[in-house]
Amino acid sequence: MSAATAPALIDGEVRRILILRALVLGDTICAVPALRAIRRAWPQAHIALMGLPVAREYLSRLDCVDEWRPFPGWPGLPEREPDVRALPAFLAAMHASDWDLAIQLHGSGERTNPFLALLGARWHAGFRSDAAWVPPADEARFAPWPLLGHETQRLLSLCRHLGLPADDDTLEFPLRDEDDAALARAWPGRPQAGPYACLHVGAQLASRRWPLRRFAAVAQALHDAGLAIVLTGTAAERPLTGEFAAMLAALGVPVTDLSGATTLWTLGALLRDARVLVCNDTGVSHVAAALRVPSVVLSCGSEPMRWAPPDRARHRVLAKPAPCRPCAYPECPNGHACAHALSVFEVLQALEDLLGSSAPSIPSVAISKEGPHAPSPAHPDLARPRQLPLQPHAGSA
Repeated sequence: MSAATAPALIDGEVRRILILRALVLGDTICAVPALRAIRRAWPQAHIALMGLPVAREYLSRLDCVDEWRPFPGWPGLPEREPDVRALPAFLAAMHASDWDLAIQLHGSGERTNPFLALLGARWHAGFRSDAAWVPPADEARFAPWPLLGHETQRLLSLCRHLGLPADDDTLEFPLRDEDDAALARAWPGRPQAGPYACLHVGAQLASRRWPLRRFAAVAQALHDAGLAIVLTGTAAERPLTGEFAAMLAALGVPVTDLSGATTLWTLGALLRDARVLVCNDTGVSHVAAALRVPSVVLSCGSEPMRWAPPDRARHRVLAKPAPCRPCAYPECPNGHACAHALSVFEVLQALEDLLGSSAPSIPSVAISKEGPHAPSPAHPDLARPRQLPLQPHAGSA
């Protein structure tokens, strides 16, 4: 960029940029608008993103990133266990890479800002909480870590702080013709299946999963409404989807289980043509948001305010208030109240409202609308924005 158009807080030529975002796929998808703003500010720069392997394939199709670099792990960060003996050689290699600008898009900065400062860049930028250290010479380039708001807008707030063009918050999931061909090989029966709904019953943590029996009731209603049922998931989730498929078989509901049978991109092709996605609050919900596929997201333990797709017309995020949200436990020690409070009736009601008259009617379940099974308010902004003391803190970032 010319000096006249360069961001005000960067006072020189930027040729090489390193961005730290060592998080999972959904977190990476939410960061794309910020990555795109960085590319627009420095269109000729080489931009590398340091992240986790799960995001590498996704980043390979983005125009706003030129290179993926593996995050080696760092003491105090949970995303990857570090090999501390290898860190000196890693840091030496980073210094040799001659970065002009290193940007921390990972989190609040308590652990990541010191790590960023060790990478040898000329300038540094990122987020800082009240407790986070920043390199003194770069203090003006660090924005306050937002405690509220959607993740995409939180990250764009740093771009605005730096004077970057940050008016585009759309997500991306670039599909190609080859993805449809690969999906046809993974699911030969697709042409005969007719309209279908995708169900994703897994999530990385068990505390983030809605009960399988309730998913089964929803699948039965969708099947009765004329939609084929297709299960998605990773290879590691096949025992879970297998258990779920057995439940559906007992109910007489045919199912196609594609868990472990799709790549990232064939999953996208599968979702793109689905009538609706019903899922836990996990990475697949962000794929659906990027592809503008209608979805009902069942948020157990997570922060809907932070992760719910902003398009409320196309996506319904159902969440119950709980004093322990957001949850940092792999397994809930408190009876999983946030999951059990969300009824099948409310999910079917959301599906009927979402699909409307353009799809077969979703039949109601045979339960009373009064008493303990009555629908209670479900809203994507019910989760609390802060970690509460009765839960273990997930750790500073």
